[in-house]
Amino acid sequence: MYNKAASIITVILLHTTIAFCQQPATPSLDAVKVIQPGAALVKLSQQFAFAEGPAVDKAGNIYFTDQPNNKIWKYDVKGKLSLFMEKTGRANGLYIDRQGNIISCSDEKDELWSIDKNKKVTVLLKGFQGHRLNGPNDLWIDKKGGIYFTDPYYQREYWDRKKPAIDGQKVYYLPSGEKEAFVVDSLLKQPNGIVGTPDGKYLYVADIGDNKTYKYQVGENGKLINRQLFVAQGSDGMTIDEQGNIYLAGVGVTIYDSAGNNLGNIPVPAKWVGNLCFGGKNKKLLFITASEAVYTLKMTVRGVE
Repeated sequence: MYNKAASIITVILLHTTIAFCQQPATPSLDAVKVIQPGAALVKLSQQFAFAEGPAVDKAGNIYFTDQPNNKIWKYDVKGKLSLFMEKTGRANGLYIDRQGNIISCSDEKDELWSIDKNKKVTVLLKGFQGHRLNGPNDLWIDKKGGIYFTDPYYQREYWDRKKPAIDGQKVYYLPSGEKEAFVVDSLLKQPNGIVGTPDGKYLYVADIGDNKTYKYQVGENGKLINRQLFVAQGSDGMTIDEQGNIYLAGVGVTIYDSAGNNLGNIPVPAKWVGNLCFGGKNKKLLFITASEAVYTLKMTVRGVE
């Protein structure tokens, strides 16, 4: 989630901070078993307006966005940071599909884009039932190539509108090869982060507006069933590791096991952590986008996105 409205950021931070204070005390960094012993956060760069949306390709290279500056950056497996693309349609959340294309929530015109290795853009989705989407924010792609995405409304200074064209802030599914998405949950207050399990059986969605994260079973044809409260904590972005642990971004990074038990918090020296993913050659490097800066942290577990 990127939003330049300071008042909204303040409300989110206050709401999330209160939630952290209400939770049981978490272990120190050294006691969080999924972090490599002795590992520490490494700041790679601090040159961004708001870093967001990291996604990893098959080789372990990571792509992430700087939405206010309308750019996508690349952090490769050799540790090199470089600018990948400008004029990204105000890309926010990203995901790499099986063909190696970057699938982007590009909210300049509230569309889903596919960006190939040559930076050629294909617009996958322009709206919903003839209406402009609120602002596609984050996404996850299933084994069939279908795209789940969240569509909250955060007013942008570059829009020519002041209110949404669609009532409610919803979660959608776009089947592979189709031109029309359908709603899979319309009851959330402000959905944001989203991630699924590698077997495709479960999907997690953070309702940052209600400070909750839900777990769904994935039913037939992409529909979601059996929504259950996973944890009483919201999130901006999120990721998952090979053990099924869920990582929630916001005030630092909070890790929960698949049963919802709090494994600990990774403090990050930033006002806000927007998102995160695993990358590197062995997918054991946690990559964290934290507003103006990006960080890495060595882990004992592999990412599976």
